[in-house]
Amino acid sequence: MTEATFEVQIPAQFLRYGFDQVDIQRRITEWLVLSLFTEGRISSGKAARLLDISRVEFLALLRNRGIAYINYTPEELEEEFSAVEALEVQPGQ
Repeated sequence: MTEATFEVQIPAQFLRYGFDQVDIQRRITEWLVLSLFTEGRISSGKAARLLDISRVEFLALLRNRGIAYINYTPEELEEEFSAVEALEVQPGQ
């Protein structure tokens, strides 16, 4: 993958938490990828490739960060609820 270099200034206090340049670079990259994913600008597959992890690992990362993978539109959500209602067992059956 081709890389670009940017200078990022962060408060020196981050170093007290055990971060080094590699940790900070990894976290910034992760944040950027997660941000692009949650904005709907990239797919989960593309996000995983950008982070050099598998798609399953990316889904686990989303779960660990409390980010929903499935984000239904109102229409899709209504379809899902309708499908569930159609599958519900009626009382007495």
